[in-house]
Amino acid sequence: MDPIKNMISATDPVRNDPSTPEGDAALRRMLADPAAFSDSLPAGETSLEERRLRRARLAGAITLAAAAVTAGVLAATNLGPMASAPGPATTVTASETAAPATTAPISSDPASVSAGPTPTGTPPGAASAQTFIFPDGHLSFTYPEGWSVRTEQGPYLTEESKAGSVAAVVADSSGAEVARVLSGMYGDGAAGRVKRTVLDNAPVPGITDVSGNAAEFGFASDQILPVSYPGMPESTQPADSTALYYFMDVRLAKEFLPTQEGSGSNQVLLPNGVMSAYVVFDYEKQPVFATPDAAREWMASERYAKLKALLLSLKYS
Repeated sequence: MDPIKNMISATDPVRNDPSTPEGDAALRRMLADPAAFSDSLPAGETSLEERRLRRARLAGAITLAAAAVTAGVLAATNLGPMASAPGPATTVTASETAAPATTAPISSDPASVSAGPTPTGTPPGAASAQTFIFPDGHLSFTYPEGWSVRTEQGPYLTEESKAGSVAAVVADSSGAEVARVLSGMYGDGAAGRVKRTVLDNAPVPGITDVSGNAAEFGFASDQILPVSYPGMPESTQPADSTALYYFMDVRLAKEFLPTQEGSGSNQVLLPNGVMSAYVVFDYEKQPVFATPDAAREWMASERYAKLKALLLSLKYS
């Protein structure tokens, strides 16, 4: 044989590997021997299904671990321990807040009647006071604990001014109306000639009208004097025969002077409109007090002190 052909033939592994069976013999054994199959795996091998389950378990464990880490971070950066119990709910009434709240209680007693803190020098009766602020945030006053305030529509001239006219009705612990404070209303009225007796008066530091005039609290009585008109006969009744008309309100200081002869008005003009603040007496039963001495005795009562403190606390800001 050619030397080169012999070298190539010598490199054939099948031809030179004595363990490799002849093709014909191998084919005969495959066709003649019985076929045997098994679904069992050799020892140490893992099935495909088991591998899938292992992967699912591993993914679930990773997800739970990530969630735990996230919750821990949130708890550490949030509002405190996650297990802490919520604090008790707190109810705040409108009268205890800066913004106006506005439902509250007032007395038929003759003496019955959101600002800011009670003015310095306020008489007894202002302790434990609550504050009411009108919806526009300007006018405010304090009133005793246990009393209440509700609001109602005040008088107005146009639809545009309607919302700015509010009446605050003050009630005592029994629910009887004892005082009224009007803000933003438009008012008008008539005055007459009177003989005025001022029983008590004091400055209201929080109220000054648009012209810079000071306002005062006052408790007084008026005796209406006859007025002569051209063509009418002179009155034959003595001036002291008419009943006294008692009032307790806030008005310009000049109306509480000894020389006051006109009935005047308790309407004080402020930048947001007219203010009118007064104690509610039963005017159908005037005189409210049987005698001037009875009126002075009432001035020593706790009721009087509370009503006076309320009117003195009025403040415009």
